[in-house]
Amino acid sequence: MEISVDGVLKARKFPFIFSFFILLLFLLVSFLFLSDTQSQIPVRYDLGTPQTSIIVKSSVPPPAPTPTVSLPLPSFHKTVVAGVSENATTEVADLKWSRCIGPVAVDYIPCLDNFKVMKKLKGKRRMKRKERHCPQPNPRCLVPLPKGYKIPVLWPKSRDRVWFNNVPHPKLVEFKKDQNWVQQDGDYLVFPGGGTQFKDGVMHYVNYIEQTLPAIKWGKLGRVVLDVGCGVASFGGYMLDKEVITMSFAPKDEHEAQIQFALERGIPATLAIIGTQRLTFPDNAFDLIHCSRCRVHWHGDGGKPLLELNRILRPGGYFIWSATPVYQDDEKHKTVWDAMVALTESICWNVVAKAFYETGIGLVIYQKPVTSHCYQSRKENNPPMCDRNRWNNISWYAPLDNCIPPLPEPTYRWPVAWPERLNSRPVSLSGLADVESFYDDTKHWSQLVSGMYRQKFPIKWTSVRNVMDMNAGYGGFAAALIDLPLWVMNVIPVHELDTLPVIFDRGLIGIYHDWCEPLSTYPRSYDMLHANSLFGNLRLRCDITEVAIEMDRILRPGGFLLVKDTMEVTNKLTPILRSLHWSITLHHEQFLIATKGFWRPRR
Repeated sequence: MEISVDGVLKARKFPFIFSFFILLLFLLVSFLFLSDTQSQIPVRYDLGTPQTSIIVKSSVPPPAPTPTVSLPLPSFHKTVVAGVSENATTEVADLKWSRCIGPVAVDYIPCLDNFKVMKKLKGKRRMKRKERHCPQPNPRCLVPLPKGYKIPVLWPKSRDRVWFNNVPHPKLVEFKKDQNWVQQDGDYLVFPGGGTQFKDGVMHYVNYIEQTLPAIKWGKLGRVVLDVGCGVASFGGYMLDKEVITMSFAPKDEHEAQIQFALERGIPATLAIIGTQRLTFPDNAFDLIHCSRCRVHWHGDGGKPLLELNRILRPGGYFIWSATPVYQDDEKHKTVWDAMVALTESICWNVVAKAFYETGIGLVIYQKPVTSHCYQSRKENNPPMCDRNRWNNISWYAPLDNCIPPLPEPTYRWPVAWPERLNSRPVSLSGLADVESFYDDTKHWSQLVSGMYRQKFPIKWTSVRNVMDMNAGYGGFAAALIDLPLWVMNVIPVHELDTLPVIFDRGLIGIYHDWCEPLSTYPRSYDMLHANSLFGNLRLRCDITEVAIEMDRILRPGGFLLVKDTMEVTNKLTPILRSLHWSITLHHEQFLIATKGFWRPRR
C-alpha cells in the first residue's frame, strides 16, 4: 500500500519522521568516527603472558616500512599556546593513545619481552632467548605506572634506599636475605652495600683489591670499569666514591629487576648478556673488568665469553675474577679452574695477583698484554688472530668471535690519569684534523652548557641524576656536566660516525644503539634525555612517532627532554609530544625543552 506525504501529515506522523531522521544522522556520524579511529596508528597492545605474542589490535594492517623517505606525520588539530616563536607550531598530533596491557606491562621492555620469539628458543638456546628480539612493528602503546609510583628519592640518598612502590619486586629480598643485597623497610627498599662475595661491605672489598694490587690506582689510572653480573650494582655505586665510573650489567633474569634496582638507585647500569652476540661496546674500552660470582662460564663455547672480555678490555687492563673455582678445591671447581688456566694462557693473560680475603673468599687478577709478542710466540695459534681488515665494525648484532683481535700497537698508550684524562687528547684519535675537531667540540659544549643549559633553561638540575645523551658525538655534553652529581649514558647511533672509543678514552661510558628500535632498559630509567641533531637523519629511516613512544617509555615522570635541532624537526616532534601531554617550551628556535608528566591513558 502506497503512503503519500499528505497521508502522513494528516495522520500526524511527522514526530516519527523527525526521530527517524535523527537516528540516521547519529548512525552516519558514528560510522565516520569509527572509520577515522581505525585509520590512526595502532596503539593498543596486549602483552599477554609468556605463552602469547604481542598482538596489534587493529583492523587495518600496518604500513610497509619506508627506509629511504621521510614518513608522513599523523593529522593535527590546532591549539593556542602563548609565548612561543612565531615559527613554532602550536599543533597537537591527533593520536589515540592507550596503555600497554598484560602482566609485564608496567616493566615492559619490547626487545626483551618478545615472548612469541622467546617461546621458539627453548632448551639449549637459553642464552639466545635473553638477547634482543624486537617485535615487528614496534609497539605503539604507553607503559603504565606502578601503583603508588612517586618521584624517585634524590641522590645521594637513593644509593641506599628507594621507594618500594617504584620497583615493587620483593623476590630478591627473600632470595638474597643472608647476603645483604637488599632489604625491605616499610615503604622503602634498603641497600646495605653487601654482596655474595663482600658480605662485610663493598668498600672493605674494594680497598682489599687495591692493597692486593696497588697498580690499579682506583680513580686515577683505573677509571672506567665493567661489572659483569652486577646484582643490584652496589659495587658500582660505592666505586663512585673513588672517582670510578662503573658500567654495571646483567641480563633480565630470574633474580627479578636487578638492573631496575640499580637505575632507581641512580647507578649506571644496562641490560645485556654474554650469549651469542658481542656486547655493544667498542674494542679496548674498559680499564678493568670485574666479575664477582657472575655465573658466566668463561671457558664455554670454545672460550668465546672470555674472548669477548679480551676484546673490550684495554691493553694492559685488568680482569678481577672472584668466584668459587678460585678458592674451592673440590673436583668440580678444580675442573673449572684448570680450564680457566688453559684459556687465559692461550690468550696471553698474565696472573698478576692471587689472594684470599679474610673471610676465606679468594680472587685472581689477570692482565691483558700490551704488545703482540706473546701472541707470536705461542706454540699453537689457538685461538687464532682475527683478520685485521674484518675487525673494524661496530658491535651491533655482531656474533661473538672465536679469535683474538689485533692490538693497537705500536702507537698505543694508556690514557693520562683522571681527571686530566677528561679533556686530554684521546688515545684513539690519531689524525690532526680529528684532534682539532675534538678540542673544538669540547670548547663548544663547555660554553653552551655553562652559559645556556644550566643558566637559562627551565631545568631543575638538582632533580637530575640519570642522563642519556642520545647522539653523544665526542661526549662533550657529558664532559661539560662532570661537576654535577649525575652520570651520563653516552649513546652512539649505529648509523652515525663511530666516536664511542673516544668517549671511553675520556673516562666516560656509553653504548651503541639504533634508535629505530627500543632500548634494552626498563621503563622510567632516566631523569633526562638529550638529543643533539638526532632526528634529522633518523626520520629518514623510521617513524619519529615510534622514537617519541620510546622516549616516553624510558623517561621518568617529571623528567626532561632537551632537543637541539632545526625548527623543521622541532615542528614535527612537538605535536607528538603534546599529544602525550608533555609540557613544552621553545628557545632561540633551536632548543626544545619538554617535561613528562604523570598522565597515562585511562585504558
